[in-house]
This record gives sequence, C-alpha cells and structure tokens, in this order.
Amino acid sequence: MDLETLRHSTSHVMAAAVKKLYPDVKLGIGPAIEEGFYYDFGNLNIKEEDLKNIEKEMHRIIEKDEKFIQKSVSRKEAEKLLKNEPYKLDLLKDLEDDKISFYYTGEFFDLCKGPHIHSTKEIKAFKLTKLAGAYWRGDSDNDMLQRIYGIAFSSEKELKEYLKLLEEAEKRNHVKLGKQLDLFSIHPEAPGMPFFHDKGTFIFNKLAEFMRKEMKKRGYEENKTPIILNKYLWERSGHWDHYKDNMYFTKIDKQDFAVKPMNCPGNLLVYKTKVRSYRDLPLKAGEFGLVHRHELSGVLNGLFRVRAFTQDDAHVFCEEEQLKDSIIELIELCDFIYHSFKLEYEVELSTKPGKAMGSQEIWDKAEDSLKDALATKKLKYEISEGAGAFYGPKIDFHVKDALGRKWQCGTIQVDFSMPEKFDLTYEGKDGTKHRPVMVHRAIYGSFERFIGILIEHYSGNFPLWISPIQVIVLNLTDKNIKFCDIIVSKLKKAGIRVDSDFKAETMNKKIRNAQLQKIPYMITIGDKEEENGTLAVRTRDGNVRFGIKPEDLIKEIAEKVENKDAN
Repeated sequence: MDLETLRHSTSHVMAAAVKKLYPDVKLGIGPAIEEGFYYDFGNLNIKEEDLKNIEKEMHRIIEKDEKFIQKSVSRKEAEKLLKNEPYKLDLLKDLEDDKISFYYTGEFFDLCKGPHIHSTKEIKAFKLTKLAGAYWRGDSDNDMLQRIYGIAFSSEKELKEYLKLLEEAEKRNHVKLGKQLDLFSIHPEAPGMPFFHDKGTFIFNKLAEFMRKEMKKRGYEENKTPIILNKYLWERSGHWDHYKDNMYFTKIDKQDFAVKPMNCPGNLLVYKTKVRSYRDLPLKAGEFGLVHRHELSGVLNGLFRVRAFTQDDAHVFCEEEQLKDSIIELIELCDFIYHSFKLEYEVELSTKPGKAMGSQEIWDKAEDSLKDALATKKLKYEISEGAGAFYGPKIDFHVKDALGRKWQCGTIQVDFSMPEKFDLTYEGKDGTKHRPVMVHRAIYGSFERFIGILIEHYSGNFPLWISPIQVIVLNLTDKNIKFCDIIVSKLKKAGIRVDSDFKAETMNKKIRNAQLQKIPYMITIGDKEEENGTLAVRTRDGNVRFGIKPEDLIKEIAEKVENKDAN
C-alpha cells in the first residue's frame, strides 16, 4: 500500500472524527507529509489530552468500514456544498476545473482530488501525535488555525517502532538538553534569536576553529561584512524581488537599509575592491556571517528554526575551466567535515525554479557542472526539480543523525548571474577582461542549527574534542581537596578543560550530577588515590578504572582529541 495515500486517507478520517465531535469546526487542509499527516481546523480550541477522544472516534469510523467514494460536481454545486466552509471556499477559487472533485467517507465529505485507499478498514495503525498553530495559507495576516498532527503505518509493528523512535528523539530534544547542559536559552525579549551561554559558546567557537583550520589548508581568505546594507544593493543582487518578505528593514539618513539575510552581496563588494587576475583564481573567501530572516512565530523551534543565525558561508570565484575542480574540492570538504562528526549524508541536486535569474543556457551549464562533479566523485543523488536558488542550481547535503533522521545542512550553488549583475571581472591570460563564475557554499549551514543537530545526534554526550568540560575532579573527603587541586592544575597545564566538585555531598550524588552534565571523565580521589599518587577514573558510559597515573590519563585524552574520537 502506498504510504502517502494511506496517510492522506487517515487525515480525512481524523477530520471526520473532529467534525463529529466538534460540529462547528471549519475545515482547512489535510495533506500527507514526510513525517505523517496533519489537518488544519478553524474554530477549534482543544488540548493534547483531547486527542485520545478523537482517536476513539476515528476507530469507530474505521470499524464501520466506510468506503472512500469520489464524486465530481459543478462549481455551483461545490459552492453550495461548501457554503459553511470559508477556508474550502477560498481554496475553491484557485481551482480552474469545470468539474470539482470531492471525496465522501460516510456522511463526511471533503474537497479533494485524491487518491485514497478503498476503505477505512485498510487503516491498521495510526496515532495522533501533537497540536500546533498554523496561519491559513501560511500568511500571518490570515486566521490562526489549530493543526493536529498524526502518523499512520501499514502495520502495528511499524507504528510501535516509530513511537519508540519518537520517545528516543524526545530524550534527545536539543531544547531540553540545551537547558540541562547550560548551553543556550531562548527569551521573549528576542524571539527566535538564541542566547548562547559559556558552554554553548565554547562549542560554537570550536566549530568555527575547526572550519577555519580546514579552510586555511585549502587557501581560503576570511572576510567580515556589515549586517546592515543599503536597499539598492539588495535590489541589484535580486534578493529584493525574491526575498524581501523574509527581510528586516530600517532607515539611516532617510535612506532604506535592510538587515542582511545572506552574506553573498557583501562579499561581491569585497571582490570588486581591486583588480583581479587569472592568477588570483580560484579565489576562496569565507565568512562566518550573522544573518537575520523573518520567520513566522509559529514555526520557531529552538536552534532548528530561528530568526538570527550565523552561516559558515564561503564564495569561490573561479574561471569556467576551474569550476568542476572547485565543486569537487567543496564536495570533499563537506565529506570530511560530516564524517568528523560521524554523520552520514545523502545528496540532492536542485534545478531551476519557476522564478529565476539568467538564461537557460547558463542554467544548463551550471547544472551540468554539478552533475559532472557528482559523477566524478561517484556520488548517488536525487533530483529535486525546480528547487534551486533563484540565481543558480545547487547540491544540498542531507545529513543523517544517530536516529536516522535527515537534516539539510550543506549546499554548493553555482552562480553565473551575480557576477554579471555586479560586473565582476578578472584579467585573463590574453590580457582582456573575463567574467568569473561564483560558487556559493555552506557546510554547517547554520551554526545554530548544526549545534542543535549535534546535541540530538550525540544525545548531549559530545566527543571529547568539542565537549565544553572534558574532566571533572571529585573529592571523597575535605582532606583530599589539596591533592585534588594538584590534579586539576596538572590537567589544566596539559590543555584539558577541567572542572571540580568539592561540595559536602556524597560521592554518589557528585557522580550523578556529573553524569547529568554528560562529562566524559570523572576522576574520584580518596585517601588511597592520594597515597599512591593515582586516580580512579570513571567514564560516562559507566566504565571504572583504578590506579591510573595522571600522565597516562593526559596522554589518553590527548590521543582521543587528536583523533576526534566519538567517545
């Protein structure tokens, strides 16, 4: 059975159940999505605990073995059927067909093209999962509706496996772990704009340090461009026409300015500050740039969906004959970075969208360059028709975490249009001016989002090399504190990030607190350790060793950090 059809049909059954229980509800839309299905309702205000009653009503409908029956009616008849459904009438305006398709399930009917399963009895396993708010048609000027999410599978076994996965995902929830580990917080004073605490800032800086090191090996320069730029720049780049609804604006000296949603226009200006030669190419310019994008409040989600974030952006300016090799180098860099975090990935090639800049010829050339590079690297990829950026096609990297969930992170975009718009040139070997090709790339994508992914991927158990605290020293009694201080000092001198807990509490409680903070190494010191000059070492996975020499532990940690060991 087609899973998408099953889930879409289940959304109809859910809508029928909601309509039965809450007759005054107004129907929105109810599509199948990658993670199940949802249905939007107007004039509905329920709580999570009400989902059980809706599930019970759905089971009653399923047991009736109601058939999904398609009927086509005239537009006039459709308007009559939907006279009390304002959102459906709004959708009806978009339909150009003379005959309008409805699906009936018992007494319930819905404006729908289908397809659907044959009968409700085919729905074997489902679960309503959560509630959310959603603006009608995604527009904040429209009504706020209540959205009910659910999941459906062909068997109870698949459903149980999925619910188990959800349970595990909830344990790894980055917002909860972010609070527990004191990494970041979100405040109403700046909605959608995360506040990184000391430990979270350490991880942020460690990611930047790691990327800088790899960029330096590959000959990158690093730029830093302003956050606010004049409106005419965004008009020139094309962002004004394609992106202004997601931008923030201000006025300076009576002129219109915009807070940057992307870093590329600023880096184009940097390129133009001097005459470039073919000898300078490929020119690789990186920027860890803070950008702001307007997101609806209803979709904000911890570090995953924010309004202010830092992109690990870079732009490669090259000759056409250097394009394929430049893309290959970027693919290899993405591969290296993701595997350093034990992340697998899948690749997607996105082609020309409906609203795009530039001729078909340059789009074909850009797409071919990406395909050639992928073929050379023997990478499998899916094609996403029409999902490219407005200035060029792109390769997107979807990383897979420890639970097998996919997250879109990296991107490589080929752009012939921006160099044209900004009149970028370089002096060629023939002494005349030529136009460079611009390749946009990001690997983390957003530092914020990538940190959120890592929190959930590792369940907060960060590898030693990015763990804010690597070791904590715990004393058994007060008389052991002096020796503990000596050990803390030795570890610090070795460059190890160390903390201590000398509170007047039991050792079991101190260990428990350290485990909750997911600290990789816990050193416990009592009279025996002090007498022998050794350490009792406990790792967060529960392994305990005694009689460990401080220098041996320092060497062990150094080797794990050097190898980016996952433990």
